[in-house]
Amino acid sequence: MKNVSILVAIIFIISISYLSHVGVLHAKSEELKTGQSDNQLNAQTFDIQQYRGKIVYLDFWASWCVPCRKSFPWMNKIQSQYSHEDFVLITINLDKKRELAEEFLKLYPANFKVFYDPKGDIARKYQIKGMPSSIIFNRKGKPVAAHKGFFSKSIAQYEMEIQKFVNSSEL
Repeated sequence: MKNVSILVAIIFIISISYLSHVGVLHAKSEELKTGQSDNQLNAQTFDIQQYRGKIVYLDFWASWCVPCRKSFPWMNKIQSQYSHEDFVLITINLDKKRELAEEFLKLYPANFKVFYDPKGDIARKYQIKGMPSSIIFNRKGKPVAAHKGFFSKSIAQYEMEIQKFVNSSEL
């Protein structure tokens, strides 16, 4: 009788483990189906105010943008450099076809959040005129700097601005 109880308990544990595993696999397949992950989100979920208290570097890009290819490695570096600070780097992709953005991200991976905005709603809200464009927001959620384009010769300037805003509690 004792062996039967142990056997039943083992079967129960295996069954629960299997069901949990299937549930996790199902959840992950849903994640892949919708194309969303922690770093890849839809524009409808974007709200700059949810980042109040942090310095936000918001970058707009598209797969066809040649300077964006240079900005992504730099943004990965900045995200890594300031990840321990009250700093968040977010990008907004403006491709009409999400597949184009996903192909770009295979070549130029992102270690930061990527929101998809195929209708350009967020870009219109911030009056974006070129690719890439970036806006830095202070801890109160107000824009304090903006850049149109990405230029290797301006990297030192970009980094000085970020450093200034990260180090200041008032900006």
